[in-house]
Parts: sequence; structure tokens; C-alpha cells
Amino acid sequence: MNTDFTLHKNEVVRFLKKDPRQFTREDIVKYVEDNGIEMINFMYPAADGRLKTLNFIINDKEYLYTILASGERVDGSSLFPFIEAGSSDLYVIPRYSTAFKDPFAELPTLTMLCSFFDKDGQPLASAPEMTLRKACEKFRETTGLDFHAMGELEYYVITPEQDEFPACDQRGYHESAPFAKLNDFRTTCMSYIARTGGCIKYGHSEVGNFILDGYNYEQNEIEFLPVPAPEAADQLLLAKWVIRNLAYRQGLNVTFAPKITTGKAGSGLHIHMKLMRGDKNVMLNDNMQLSDDARRMIAGLMTMAPSITAFGNTNPTSYFRLVPHQEAPTNICWGDRNRSVLVRVPLGWNSDKDMCSQANPQTPPSGYDASQKQTVEIRSADCSANVYYLLAALAVAARHGFETANALDIAEDTYVDVNIHAAENADKLAKLNTLPTSCAESAEALEAQRGLYEAHDVFPSNLINRCISQLKAFNDETLSARAANDTQLMKSLIKEHFHCG
Repeated sequence: MNTDFTLHKNEVVRFLKKDPRQFTREDIVKYVEDNGIEMINFMYPAADGRLKTLNFIINDKEYLYTILASGERVDGSSLFPFIEAGSSDLYVIPRYSTAFKDPFAELPTLTMLCSFFDKDGQPLASAPEMTLRKACEKFRETTGLDFHAMGELEYYVITPEQDEFPACDQRGYHESAPFAKLNDFRTTCMSYIARTGGCIKYGHSEVGNFILDGYNYEQNEIEFLPVPAPEAADQLLLAKWVIRNLAYRQGLNVTFAPKITTGKAGSGLHIHMKLMRGDKNVMLNDNMQLSDDARRMIAGLMTMAPSITAFGNTNPTSYFRLVPHQEAPTNICWGDRNRSVLVRVPLGWNSDKDMCSQANPQTPPSGYDASQKQTVEIRSADCSANVYYLLAALAVAARHGFETANALDIAEDTYVDVNIHAAENADKLAKLNTLPTSCAESAEALEAQRGLYEAHDVFPSNLINRCISQLKAFNDETLSARAANDTQLMKSLIKEHFHCG
């Protein structure tokens, strides 16, 4: 366990010199008293996936103890459509491990994420955070492993068109200034996200660059480090909150929408996963090849891929992105280093060469075991997703792979070589299943596989019912084809879902 918090960007962690998972109520009180905190904010995700906020002015120490110990009531029917107004009261209880000093608040403010509880003091079964926790607990109970995840958060920043140092259309990947105009905005976002406790891996400009109606659209990405899946969801939720707040304060506009226009790169929410036994990553075997456990997880993802889109691609514009030749998947398959497959095994540090000492001859080999970094990545989802439900669905699928007797055969049958569209893969490509092409098809897939989600009481049936009904309500069976030939229809749909997620 880390005991050196000198470089930690979260001020609360740095002050308490303590792993946030170990924070107590007394720790929070001490931070408030010693740092002149005047306000406490509770934040929590509702059914729409966005953060809601409740503010408390600290009247005195007794009141501070009260809100930290017992939380507060909220109107559940205004947050979740499945809760009736006649019995709508819920409790929100702060999770001390999520505490951070609010980087946007005018008054010194400490903010914490909360969990929902019902009238009987039980965790709200359908709440996003609780669904994910149940999925991870059942995965651990079944496999003896822990399910870790992280996200690649892609988004566009929109500014007035500029003539100076124009970027190349669809050539923005890792571009530097001055051809990339929003690098400073991205690095500021990264700094603020880290202050909220986000464990960031890196950030960079992405492929998407284009001009539309007098505005420049510049795509960026912030990628996180793998952590236990519930923490990964918290971090992604806060990251979107940070990016939108900073954009608003700087007079910019941002969107996490899956698609802006045809023919240009869409924005995904790629999720990397790894399996942990204690502190050891078990994605690779002793021969530095993908382990059987990793293949079982992949088999589960292959089996449940059609219904995972019900949680990862939740509005009609999601399916404008899932088209061939746009580095977005359409076939249900997996492969090594392949960005057109559904599940990609990224290039790993599994050779016996010390590349650092080769690049720096004056430095002896480090002996660092970089195999611990190995993950697999699912590339279908986008930011229309409620990230808690999405990660819960992935944990259920991963568990299903371990529960499937012929999982290794499924993994073998759905594996493709580096180029899925190459002539030598034509026969295999013809045998592969494909992802849904609309919300309506995703709803049908979820209905067909709902028993896998409801097993062990992970996803409540009322939550599955609501998801299916919301997807069906779009009536989008033929929408993609119509929008492809109707510019005004495409624009209206993009506008409607511009700030999804």
C-alpha cells in the first residue's frame, strides 16, 4: 500500500497523508477545521448519469458531525423515474474516501460523492453505484479475483474557426501546438481532475479535427489508470463534471456526444479491464501470453456483447459511430493490437528486452515488471452511457465467461488476426455476429439476455425494464439509414443529444 502522498494532487489526501480508502469521519472533521472549510457539498449520480449537488453551510461542529454521520434526505422520484412520488424519500450518505476540495467553489468547499439508501436503511438496489458494487462483489465471489477498469474519455472542444496553423482534417492524433489549439485546456482539465482524486495515465489530442458551420471541432482524450471498477466509475463521472465546468468558465463548448457529423471520427468511451489477485495482475500467464482467465473474461464479453450496447450506447446517435472503417467495432470479435475489433488486446510490455536501457545506454536495466500493465479493451461504448451501469454490465459479462464451460472455445472461435477486413479473414468474418445497429436492436438483445444480468440480484428487474423501454421509445429501427441521406435530420439528432451523458 502506498504510504508516500507527497506528490498526490488531492489536497485532502496530501494533508491527511493517508490512503483515501482509509478516511474516517474524524479525518474529514480535522481537514474541515484545519483548512477553513466553510461548506460541504454532497454529489451523486441520478438516472441520467449526471452529478447532482446538495450544499451545506457548516453552522457548527455538531452540525458537521450530523451531516457526516447521517447524511440527508432527497426526493428520489426527481432523480430516478422508477421511484413513485408517493414514497420517494431517499437518504444520501457521504463516502469519505471520495472527499476533495472543490476546485470551482467560491467559498472553501469540501465535496464528497454519496451512496443512496432506502427508507429501511438499505442500499438502494437500483442506484447506479450500488448496481456496480453488487456486480463486482459477485465477480469476486465467483472467481476469487477483483475486477479493475479504467476509461479513455474522448470529447470534442468547439471554438470559432481559425486560419492560423490549420490542423489537418482527421489527422489530430497526438498533435502538438500550434496545430492543436486546445492542449492547454486539456492539461488544465487533467490537473483539476487529479485534484478530485482522478488517477490519470495521460492526455493527448485525438484523431478528430474538422470545421463545420464556421466552428473548429478538436478532439481530445484523457486516459485513466486501472483501479477497482467502482472507483473508475467515480473518476470518470467527476472528470466529465470538471471538463464541462472548465469549458463553461473559459467560454468554450465541449461535447462527449458519440457522433457529430458523418465521415468524421466519433467519440467513444473505451474501457480497459484487468483481473487482479491481490496485488498481482493475472492477465498474462508464466509464458507472458494472455492467460486462460483473461480469455474466459473475453469469452463472456463476446457472448454478452449484443446486450452490453444497451448500457454503453444509449441514444440513436451512438449507432452513427458504430460503422465500418471508423476505428469503431461492428463485428463481435477480438484480436491483438487491432482497433477494428470489439475487444482489443493492446500491445503489452511482455518482451524480455529492456527498452529503456537501450534508449538510455548510461542507465542500467530497471528490472521493472511491466507485465502488470496488461489490460484488454472493449471499444463499443460511448459517453451516452451511465458509466456505473456500463461497468456493472462488463463485470457481469466477465463473470459469465468464468461460468461458461466452453469459454476457451468461444474465445478461440471469435479471435481474428490483425486485420479483420483482410481477404484471408473473409470466411471468419462471415461467421461473426454483429453488434446492434439501433437502440431498438439493443433493447431486443437486452430482453433476450436479461436473465444473465438479473442473476444473483445484480441488476434489478425494474432497472432492466426501464432500460428496455427507454431504448424502444426512440423508435429508431431505420433512423441511421434515413439520417445518412438527410442532413437536417442528422443535425437535429446531434443537437438533441449533444450534451448526453
